[in-house]
Amino acid sequence: MRPITEAYKDFPILQKEHNGHRLVYLDSGATTQIPQMVISRLTDHMLHHNGNPHRGSHILAIEASEAYENARDRVVEFINAREREEVIFTRNTTESMNLIAHSYGANFLSEGDKIVITVAEHHANLVTWQYVAEKTGATLEYMYLDDSGHLKDGEIDKIDESTKIVAFAHVSNVLGMEFPVKDLIAKAHSVGAVVVLDGAQSTPHMKVDVQALDCDFFVFSGHKMCASQGIGVVYGKRALLEKMPPFLLGGDMIEYVKEQSTTFNELPYKFEAGTPNAHGAVSLHAAIDYLESFGMDAIEAHEESLVSYVLPKMLEIPHVQVLGSSNPREKHGVIAFTIDDVHPHDVATILDSKGICVRSGHHCAQPLGAFFKVAASTRLSMYLYTRKEDLDAFLEVLKTVRSVMGFKD
Repeated sequence: MRPITEAYKDFPILQKEHNGHRLVYLDSGATTQIPQMVISRLTDHMLHHNGNPHRGSHILAIEASEAYENARDRVVEFINAREREEVIFTRNTTESMNLIAHSYGANFLSEGDKIVITVAEHHANLVTWQYVAEKTGATLEYMYLDDSGHLKDGEIDKIDESTKIVAFAHVSNVLGMEFPVKDLIAKAHSVGAVVVLDGAQSTPHMKVDVQALDCDFFVFSGHKMCASQGIGVVYGKRALLEKMPPFLLGGDMIEYVKEQSTTFNELPYKFEAGTPNAHGAVSLHAAIDYLESFGMDAIEAHEESLVSYVLPKMLEIPHVQVLGSSNPREKHGVIAFTIDDVHPHDVATILDSKGICVRSGHHCAQPLGAFFKVAASTRLSMYLYTRKEDLDAFLEVLKTVRSVMGFKD
């Protein structure tokens, strides 16, 4: 395994300067940067193997098909799926959620059924279930949190005999906290409900084993784990995928087309309409190889050390309020915060003026913000290329924010 302390050297963009300062990238929860190894692998594919997968018998089509399917096999291995038919490529986590909501939720739920999610969900795992509830007559019910971001006692009991779907984030994109995954999945399965697990903020940061989790669906995006944008994954148990109708129509998802009827392709192609994103799949394959050159356990441990370093120092700064738990061991590389009397966009702008990139806004989780009575917050999110020097630079500017805004503390 390679030493993770050297990872930052692999990312050309981190050599960039902004406003006369070294670029400090602390927005990996939104999208990660791409290492040279992934860039080179993708460039090689585009230079030498660029064809349309599954279309044509010439050499470039064959090589593109092999690259695309090899990427699928790599994902199967990475998340420990049972078989390659259970791994479907999409554009991103949001499209993955839409596939499940439209193909499963809208077709297999009815009036009187219940969908249970947490109030902390990303809009991709919330608006989709609002849609399903409206279309089917099902009820959407929320599990709520305490002030530290943990599920309140008894909330899990909202998962009852009428519940058909339980959908929640493995790790919150705002709080950085992992929900009690095993307890929630066990409770859901005890009443016969299907579990949809959002792995967008967990897959890049920890070892994921979908068989050990025993979730029914699992979704994630390549661009949050050092791949290019535009490639996502749905994992689904084969028995569920087999009975689901297609989400999109045309291209690879067909078997035979007659004037008045069509039969659909087998798994996983039934859900992969049109020309596939071979470039994205190649980049995802390369990104998985890159991450595993360090080891997912090492990546998780590195992020734990970063959070343990920066979070206590943030809490020492007057007027800084952290959302969710203040225990560093409960934060997976993500810290959202506010500064009294300063808008989060102003915080982000001040940091940006010194070359430091963070996220500000509602983070596509407005119900969670409303629950905490916070319309917006600033979020720093770390990854394997983040260094303590980056966090020191962030802290130095953070201490000046209120004075820059004219406050005299």
